[in-house]
Amino acid sequence: MQAHMDIVLRTVVAMIMLLVIAKILGKQTISNLTFHDFVTGIILGSLAANLAFNKDLKSSYMIMALIVITATSFLLSIIAIKSRRMRSWISGSPTVLIENGKILEGNMKKVRYSLDSLDQALREKEIFNLEVVEYAVLEDNGMVSVLKKQEYQYVTRKDLKLLSVPQSFPVELIMDGVLIEENLENNGLTKEWLESELRRKGKRISDVFYGVRGTQRQLVFDYYEDGINKPIDKE
Repeated sequence: MQAHMDIVLRTVVAMIMLLVIAKILGKQTISNLTFHDFVTGIILGSLAANLAFNKDLKSSYMIMALIVITATSFLLSIIAIKSRRMRSWISGSPTVLIENGKILEGNMKKVRYSLDSLDQALREKEIFNLEVVEYAVLEDNGMVSVLKKQEYQYVTRKDLKLLSVPQSFPVELIMDGVLIEENLENNGLTKEWLESELRRKGKRISDVFYGVRGTQRQLVFDYYEDGINKPIDKE
């Protein structure tokens, strides 16, 4: 029984430590990983697993190792911000894969990036024809950024000389059927106003699963009753 309790306690400590470390190191560590983030994540995961389950190692040693790795990673992040040369070594640097519509085979071989991977990356950008691409760059985090040739780029409102429409950040008003009063108050809105808007649609707050005021200040609601008799997919 004591052994089981020890594992439970060590696991909880490991989980809390990782959450604290993630907060310290910031969002970059949990987003698309650079070399530095990848190495840090692997080491932290290994140490946390040992802290949770390896009873032959003292908890104090594992916690100390986690603290040292966190401090080292944090220091490397600061160095990467301060020094461009070190940033390239610590986090990597972008690699051009396509230039002026031509695939750079030498760069592809240098980073060991296959044509299949390039084709997949382009398809994920909804690009199925290579002739569309002007530049393609393999970023530090492994993602591919693409610049299309001008004739294939989307037309913008500015290109069409259309007046710009003011936009605002979306405001969530109801989530999981619960009114978010703080968001209403912070945006100068009231519960009475929201109830009035819902009454126009023959609904009440309790009928709404998700409600948001969009970028054009329009109200969008998703109700519990969707009115779909035969859904395409049902789990």
